[in-house]
Amino acid sequence: MLKTIGVSSVDELVNQTVPSGIRMDHSLRIPAPMGEHEYLEHIKEISLLNKTFTNYIGQGYYDTIVPSVILRTVFENPGWYTQYTPYQAEISQGRLESLLNFQTMVSDLTGLPISNASLLDEATAAAEAMTMFFNTLNKQDHIERQRFFVDKEIFPQTKDVLLTRAIPVGIELVIGDYREASLDQTYFGAIVQYPNDKGVIADYRSFIGKVHECGGYVVMASDLLALTLLTPPGELGADCAVGSSQRFGVPLGYGGPHAAFFAAKDDFKRSMPGRIIGVSIDAQNNRALRMALQTREQHIKREKATSNICTAQALLANMAAMYAVYHGPEGLKQIARRVALLTQTVADAILERDFELVSDQFFDTIVVKTKDVAAIRAKAERQQINLRYIDDRHIGISLDETTTPDSLYDLINCFENDEDPVTFDINYDEDLSHIPASLTRTSAFLTHPVFNTHHSESQMMRYIKMLENKDLSLNTSMISLGSCTMKLNAASEMIPLSWMHWSRIHPFVPADQAQGYQYVVKHLSDYLCEITAFDACSLQPNSGAQGEYAGLLTIRAYHEANGDKHRNVMLIPISAHGTNPASAVMVGMKVVVVKALENGYIDVEDLKTKAAQHAANLAGIMITYPSTYGVYEETVKEITAIIHQHGGQVYMDGANMNAQVGLTAPGLIGADVCHLNLHKTFAIPHGGGGPGMGPICVKKHLAPYLPGHVEIKDSAPKNQHTAVSAAPYGSASILLISYGYIRMLGNEGVKRSTEFAILNANYMRARLEGQYDILYTNHNGQCAHEFIVDLRPFKKSAEVEAEDIAKRLIDYGFHAPTMSFPVPGTIMIEPTESEDKAELDRFCNALLSIREEIRAIEEGKSDKKDNPLKNAPHTQFVVTADEWKHSYSRQQAAFPLHYVTLNKFWPSVARVNNTYGDRHLICSCEPVESYMEAEA
Repeated sequence: MLKTIGVSSVDELVNQTVPSGIRMDHSLRIPAPMGEHEYLEHIKEISLLNKTFTNYIGQGYYDTIVPSVILRTVFENPGWYTQYTPYQAEISQGRLESLLNFQTMVSDLTGLPISNASLLDEATAAAEAMTMFFNTLNKQDHIERQRFFVDKEIFPQTKDVLLTRAIPVGIELVIGDYREASLDQTYFGAIVQYPNDKGVIADYRSFIGKVHECGGYVVMASDLLALTLLTPPGELGADCAVGSSQRFGVPLGYGGPHAAFFAAKDDFKRSMPGRIIGVSIDAQNNRALRMALQTREQHIKREKATSNICTAQALLANMAAMYAVYHGPEGLKQIARRVALLTQTVADAILERDFELVSDQFFDTIVVKTKDVAAIRAKAERQQINLRYIDDRHIGISLDETTTPDSLYDLINCFENDEDPVTFDINYDEDLSHIPASLTRTSAFLTHPVFNTHHSESQMMRYIKMLENKDLSLNTSMISLGSCTMKLNAASEMIPLSWMHWSRIHPFVPADQAQGYQYVVKHLSDYLCEITAFDACSLQPNSGAQGEYAGLLTIRAYHEANGDKHRNVMLIPISAHGTNPASAVMVGMKVVVVKALENGYIDVEDLKTKAAQHAANLAGIMITYPSTYGVYEETVKEITAIIHQHGGQVYMDGANMNAQVGLTAPGLIGADVCHLNLHKTFAIPHGGGGPGMGPICVKKHLAPYLPGHVEIKDSAPKNQHTAVSAAPYGSASILLISYGYIRMLGNEGVKRSTEFAILNANYMRARLEGQYDILYTNHNGQCAHEFIVDLRPFKKSAEVEAEDIAKRLIDYGFHAPTMSFPVPGTIMIEPTESEDKAELDRFCNALLSIREEIRAIEEGKSDKKDNPLKNAPHTQFVVTADEWKHSYSRQQAAFPLHYVTLNKFWPSVARVNNTYGDRHLICSCEPVESYMEAEA
């Protein structure tokens, strides 16, 4: 590999690649490496520091039973957790179908016609609904309706995130009792919880009517299990419904990852945040799925965008969808009815013991009035029970799927004197008298055959496997996506996630019950600070986009604390990710674009001009390092110095951190804050488009302004209302993966990973050079950990587009690299350190073979319209059809190189027609007849 590149050692390559002025001069102060077996023993020991009490805390988080067939064949299966976001629809049909099931499930249960394929968590989904309503009724530069009504009985963490999101963009939250709300034309919308924070089932019909009368919209935060028994939000008149699908078979995991849901009226389909899976057709006119409206507004509008949700929770949405497929509508209703019946039993038993309840209308949650919270708490904790201690007069109790009749003895005993034995009666035929008749569900749901077929383990296992077979994941071949860092998600990092002492911890348990998590949080934070050369860390942001947002909020809060509230200009290079300008807008900043030079570097002269021009109002700059073009810019320290000279802060996007670890660091380069994509550099799997994690590290002066959380009373004292996620540590359970990654690689291993990533990229660059034009190398001709291949010349020479090459790679068994970003008509290749030489060679051989196919077109030996590239990908149905009309052979179509014949991956559909899908927007499971027509 070194010989191909033209260097004698890895050190020489690194010296030719990474500028000497930013190199780290010491070894990382993190522990030496652990063997895998040693690590698993260590993490087991740490897990036992967590105490698995029986939880009745509720507040949007519930224990659940993960069906073993789903645990084993989805959650613990690399065929599901190592997939990439389904941008290449032809090799993503399995998870696209599962996400369509998720959308159908949400749409049916909420009674609203359109749903997206998941968001990050319930609190941020509520914030997205608020923002969507705000932007629908207000022009960006002229706000007429600035008020949003928040019912006081929504979950506290949701209230906190709404406040964080509202303040920077000028939304005024009015918190009160929906029954007494006085609304006028200054309100653009309202949010209510159903059932609410205290478990009460309220009838919001008249309130929704009042909001609509003054021209506003209503979002209802709701519970999917409750909606199997309650009148759905859509039927009550709500415009939007949000919530969490966690209790549909997704472990608690101390707060995540869990898939939020978001459903709305049809009027909002063009402005909904997140991803929407839609039905289209392929080149053979067969039914095919894809991400509808997939060029979301952040990529089109950039600095005028209003949403930066680039990360969904696909893996967890798939688990929730599979839970609904497995149980079906009757199974879900039975689970809900049992939970409601046991809750009713507990309520009656507590009333018999002379306590009062806040309400007699509830589903799974009751709130008990008491004068002696301390005594009840002491008794509960002796029995290893967690209740929700709302204040010194009220205790909340939320039951869930895991609650059994036997567990009620200890629960009721918390409210019993110590003399009388606990007795109670459960009448399984009893009516659910605590659910009001006027709000009892009468409409059918989940009527599609997919939810009424796979109810045995054999059926379910085969259905999951059938979908898995349609998808290319890391257990098929390398996924060389530039900027997305699709590396090995090692089995030993993943195994502990389903262990009980990690998976069953509620995010709001007392700190002394989560000492295992606290250990991982502290040590991982320390390691990330050491790696980035920063002083403090927040693990709360639960996606890369959330990390950007949290980092910019931190900068904004810092300027405000210094009396510089007017500092609101953010410089962003033209090459930046689409999420960068969107995030800046979300924190109320004005975006000013900085030009790039022809070699992809930031134009320092243009930067100097704009920094000086906006000096009085400069908040900072957002940069990516190495640059988005895959080069370590030598001028980076000059860039950071210019910003600091004019009073700004430097935000570094951590997308390319895989080229920094152990060699350089954001803190050495001059950055003040950096978000880290743990689902890239630090090995958390992409899961088909989520989970992600985007913690931020900062210098000391920004530490007081890191995100706080309502459940951590002493958090971020200077910045109380800056929760960016529903749980204090975001998706805490997957932090174990990054902790394991660092512990098993150790101080030298993480550095070697960076060096091998650079080696692999330059080896591939060197092999492809000469046949393809490589853009943006440095003065030594080297790239960083990724490089850009220019495909634009082929449009002129052979009428071949970048998309044709991307689709042809599927026939060779590979996912396409990142397409047309940051330069249209190119591909960006990032092999990571995980791939060995044989796999790199297979990929290079595929691209070199495709170059010969293009040459055949250029030389007139192959037809410009009928060739393997234009017709790619080739399905097995096309290749094995009785009729073959093409001018090239079936062999060339399906088995272009020998290695393909040894392990062929077949795409399940031909090239998908994106335009058709957007013109005919269908975002839920169609009637069964449509499948039959497609097959015919």
